[in-house]
Amino acid sequence: AAAGILCYVGAYVFITYDDYDHFFEDVYTLIPAVIIIAVGTLLFIIGLIGCCATIRESRCGLATFVIILLLVFITEVVVVVLGYIYRAKVEDEVDHSIQKVYNRYNGTNPDAASRAIDYVQRQLHCCGIHNYSDWENTIWFKQTKNNSVPLSCCKAALSNCTGSLTRPMDLYSEGCEALVVKKLQEIMMYVIWAALAFAAIQLLGMLCACIVLCRRSRDPAYELLIAGGTYA
Repeated sequence: AAAGILCYVGAYVFITYDDYDHFFEDVYTLIPAVIIIAVGTLLFIIGLIGCCATIRESRCGLATFVIILLLVFITEVVVVVLGYIYRAKVEDEVDHSIQKVYNRYNGTNPDAASRAIDYVQRQLHCCGIHNYSDWENTIWFKQTKNNSVPLSCCKAALSNCTGSLTRPMDLYSEGCEALVVKKLQEIMMYVIWAALAFAAIQLLGMLCACIVLCRRSRDPAYELLIAGGTYA
């Protein structure tokens, strides 16, 4: 179950990143998600090993289980550290690339940059980089010469909005940069909290396995059976 949830968290980060990837130039921000998916897959296999070792009361199997869990625990600590590092870098990444993305906007649906901007403005209820007036500095706005912003800037509740700057009350007033940064930082926090939560579960698993190992090593019946003796 833990492995499945970890894989889900990693997949969620990938899917969300795909919607916002135009605002990133550094693909290494996906490293925590890649690691957490790999850990989730490995954790499923480790869980099977632990169950089999416990059922068979295998000291060797349980010892292997503890060692592998320890390695995975260390990996999840690395995920947490990387998550915090890239969470801090999100603002710089978005600030560095968002102006370029808006300048590539051409208003056509097949264009990837245009789709990305329209998607973000509709989903986050924002317009422009800092506010809707930023559109006046874009190439698309100067070429169209109709004093309007994209329809994705229109408030969802309005059906007759044309994006005209003469009716600013019809447009989202908040800029997209701050909201994109906030959204991506929230996603990175999901990864961090998931890694911390399952690191705690693995600590519990290691503790339980160690208790079983200690009991087996102190059980005289177990030692006699290992040695080939009998116990009555």
